[in-house]
Amino acid sequence: MAHWRAEGCSQLPIQLASHVAFTLRKENLEMFEAVGFLAMKLGVIPSDFSYAGLKDKKAVTYQAMVVRKVTPERLKNIEKEIEKKRMNVFNIRSIDDSLRLGQLKGNHFDIVIRNLKNQINDSANLKDRILEAIENVKNKGFVNYYGPQRFGMGRKVHTDQIGLALLKSEMVEAVKLFLTPEDLDDPVNRAKKYFLQTEDAKGTLSLMPEFKVRERALLESLHRFGMTEEGCIQAWFSFPHSMRIFYVHAYSSKIWNEAVSYRLGTYGSRVVEGDLVCLGEDVDDEHFPNNKVHLVTEEEESANTYAIHQVVLPVLGYNIQYPKNKVGQWYQEILSRDGLQTCRFKVPTLKLNVPGCYRQILKCPHNVSYQLKEERDTDVKMEGSHIDEATLSLLISFDLDASCYATVCLREIMKHDF
Repeated sequence: MAHWRAEGCSQLPIQLASHVAFTLRKENLEMFEAVGFLAMKLGVIPSDFSYAGLKDKKAVTYQAMVVRKVTPERLKNIEKEIEKKRMNVFNIRSIDDSLRLGQLKGNHFDIVIRNLKNQINDSANLKDRILEAIENVKNKGFVNYYGPQRFGMGRKVHTDQIGLALLKSEMVEAVKLFLTPEDLDDPVNRAKKYFLQTEDAKGTLSLMPEFKVRERALLESLHRFGMTEEGCIQAWFSFPHSMRIFYVHAYSSKIWNEAVSYRLGTYGSRVVEGDLVCLGEDVDDEHFPNNKVHLVTEEEESANTYAIHQVVLPVLGYNIQYPKNKVGQWYQEILSRDGLQTCRFKVPTLKLNVPGCYRQILKCPHNVSYQLKEERDTDVKMEGSHIDEATLSLLISFDLDASCYATVCLREIMKHDF
């Protein structure tokens, strides 16, 4: 099995000073946990932080961030404390405004994949196979799925299930899903199990570890307002807006992944009548207007007017159009299946509005460079006996447009799930 380690770095537009901007480096740390810890140390709340996208937990990442209500000096004063949490802050400076989701231009990745081996029954030269796979993705692209980190690592409950409950205004159910334990005997899951059995928020708080910032914020609010519909609405407001809408986006992302699989399974790489295509040049994000989206006609299908890389599918919301072919019918069936036939993708009680957007079904990495290295691994089998084996590692660097996932690109290269 291949082992990999990634470094991701945001690339943001230059901004012009009432807010403090900085770069956050974190390692093996969930974004929301990092923000919660910084907020606690600075004496602010998590919603005082803004950022243009989420970074993977299982990587060394660099994230452009802005925080309100603190001075650059105050942030510099906590540098030593946050280093203990596998974080660093640098490029600290004053600016005029917050960051917003959608401002991210893209990400750069430097990745090392070690201990590479051919798949079983593949007799091709390993180096040739690797180079062929990289060149294939570099030139033809990969299916632009949302990565698994979008949906959480839980086995019982994924973030998209919580998002669906929120869209249906099932606030109590959404809280219960959020606090559903995994089948693990550790302090966090014991605390969650206790809560579902008793709905005793105060008692659960005494069991929940300090580092579980989101869970504790929710429980503190439930202790104050109660486990009623209104109490659960208030509890969701203990999360910043970016976190509340994250769950809804997770549901939309899951449906998009299913839609692109259905689209490619039904029509393959042909561009057919009723498809949606993007007419804009060099589209590098999902936030292009409806007037840039065109419905393919029968004549255009016959003339092969458009290529597959121009095809887009809608990410659910109130301001999108659907394909007018079997894929459009599929969307309506899925919305009906999930009880969202009349959903307007607005949750007024939580101040959530989801206009939706369009996402290209194929993407290509940019500025790809790579290098293969042989590493010697000496294994002592018996006393006085050494077996010296060479293992192959891949060093690969590339840029991806905003909202594209390095894990998905790598999966296409390696034909292997992480």
